[in-house]
Amino acid sequence: MKTATLGRAGLAGTLAVALGVGMANTAVQADDEFRVVGVPDANPRVGIQNNVLTPSATQNSVAWGNLPMTNPDVANGVTHYGYNTLDRAPLTQSRDEAHKTEPDKNVYLVFGGKHYLYQGHETGPRGYVSRINLDETDPAKRVTLIADEDAEGNPFPTIDGITWDPLTRQLLLTAESKSPVGGVFGVALDGNGDATDGRAVRLNALGSGGYEGVQNDKDGNVWLVEDIGGAAAGGGKVPNSYVYRFVPTDNTDLTAGGSLQALQIRRRNGDAVTASELQSDPSDPFIAHLHTYGSSFRTRWVTIHSGTTEAFDATAAATASHATPFKRPENGVFRPGTDFREFYFTETGDTSTSSTLPGAYGGVFRLTLASPSAATGTISIAAVGDRAHTGFDNIAFLTNRDLLVVEDAGDGLHAQRNALDSGYLYDLGNRRSEGDRSHSHNRGDDSHGDDRERAPSPARWLAEGRDASATFDAMSGPSYNDGDSEITGIHVSDGDPTAGGILGAKNPHPLGSSWRTFWTQQHGDNTTWEISWKGRSRG
Repeated sequence: MKTATLGRAGLAGTLAVALGVGMANTAVQADDEFRVVGVPDANPRVGIQNNVLTPSATQNSVAWGNLPMTNPDVANGVTHYGYNTLDRAPLTQSRDEAHKTEPDKNVYLVFGGKHYLYQGHETGPRGYVSRINLDETDPAKRVTLIADEDAEGNPFPTIDGITWDPLTRQLLLTAESKSPVGGVFGVALDGNGDATDGRAVRLNALGSGGYEGVQNDKDGNVWLVEDIGGAAAGGGKVPNSYVYRFVPTDNTDLTAGGSLQALQIRRRNGDAVTASELQSDPSDPFIAHLHTYGSSFRTRWVTIHSGTTEAFDATAAATASHATPFKRPENGVFRPGTDFREFYFTETGDTSTSSTLPGAYGGVFRLTLASPSAATGTISIAAVGDRAHTGFDNIAFLTNRDLLVVEDAGDGLHAQRNALDSGYLYDLGNRRSEGDRSHSHNRGDDSHGDDRERAPSPARWLAEGRDASATFDAMSGPSYNDGDSEITGIHVSDGDPTAGGILGAKNPHPLGSSWRTFWTQQHGDNTTWEISWKGRSRG
């Protein structure tokens, strides 16, 4: 098994095993540390499989699909945590079962001493936001409906991404659909963590696109990561999705407008890398260089829209403004201890072993800036995907150097690899940011950077299983259900709802009594889990 040690400062950099291969335990044991043991293999895609969690942690379910809402919207079928019952069908394991709603990303917040977990729901007839009361001991009283209508009383789209914006006092929700459906919505909460009016307001100035990841910074900017698959080519897909930053006119009121920017990467000769170039040549050598560890590229933000008009097509505007597309980036987070100067985001890639395109397996990228509002910066790949580690989706920092990344490989790739999804831990060490380097090497390609450092090797902290409901869906269930269980919603937070609690502002301490870790097992029974790291004191 692969091992590392987690202590007050983070996990030690002793992951002595090659990617995807289990070996004998090797670890450094020190005071105030405990051993994090890697799971050697992913679960095979055969029948019902249990989740296999690192022996360095335990987990408990905090909610599951058939829990009833304490305040259901019966007329619209929003009656259960993971099912919409509008069709009055049985909840699970039936060919005509109720439609799964798939709770997705998690936001943990503490209001008035009460501990809550908020989630948007990704599928079903309508979008909605639910809240789990983590202090409630009776499961039947644990889940509350926060919102399932927009400002006009109409249903809003299904929701993928979510974060808490303490400056505007609202949950920011993303609908992962192409324009004009996709976009960003806000749901205001009061000081008790309750919805002020239960309505989701579309934030037109942030544009309409297939947004998934959403994160804010200390300046009040909103960062958006888009996931829209491109046209098929070479057994994979061309880059077609962008990374955005919204700079508000008033960071306490996102309806007051502002400027939406998209990330642009520059070649070594200073030219922008554009969608037209990469889509006309999806084997452009730049893509391979971008996915090479040790390479880095200069970036700048280009403004693609300003004002407060009706929602606009952000994807089209980014393309027209010569921003640089990626192969399905999905989620991003700021690295703690960098004062919001390092932003890490995942790229899913092609989710197919048959792809012959460069960058097919995606990875994790690091965007480095002098400040979160800086106009220019550099980008480099922090973790390179491969056949055994790909389909990267949700992302969270467990400590200021240890990054949790989870897969959403999809059922097609599960079959190709005969392996279900995994969660990985990457020890990023004390690596200097690109902007702190005093020298660079001219590699004779489009990059500049220092390739003498070794790429981090991941330790598998979770081999996800497949529960009975997901297995039923794979064999004979409704065609709209995925026949696997997906890892999503990995989230580490102390629940601080103030500006000082924005993700990335504090160094996480997973052994401390206030820090908590959650993830959601989508599809199947739709269970949300809390992880307790061994040695942790709950207080």
